[in-house]
Amino acid sequence: VQLQAYGGGLVQAGGSLRLSCAASGVTFGGYVMGWFRQVPGKEREFLAAISRSGGNTDYANSVKGRFTISRDNAKNTVNLQMNSLKPEDTAVYYCAASRRTYTLMKAFAASSAYHTWGQGTLVTVSS
Repeated sequence: VQLQAYGGGLVQAGGSLRLSCAASGVTFGGYVMGWFRQVPGKEREFLAAISRSGGNTDYANSVKGRFTISRDNAKNTVNLQMNSLKPEDTAVYYCAASRRTYTLMKAFAASSAYHTWGQGTLVTVSS
């Protein structure tokens, strides 16, 4: 699978952005998808994951209630709607795909669960 993330940009605090990740080369519905972010000098941070059907999701506490992950298996895309953005949300955002079959969605909070990563898209939130 190949992943291409896009939709990043500059936004003011309190604003919204919608990130998307397009997948190609595989049966998209066979993968759990996740979003992570990374700030230089820090570890990659889990944000959200969505099950193969889209029926189950999991969020990091830091974004719960502000970010929403969704997917469209017909269009081979996964999205991250980000609302009420804060300056501390500034980071490079990555989408990732996993072939693992964990029972609990929380298991997909680990970056090691994913085998393919997109190239990242930069989100900058100004104060």
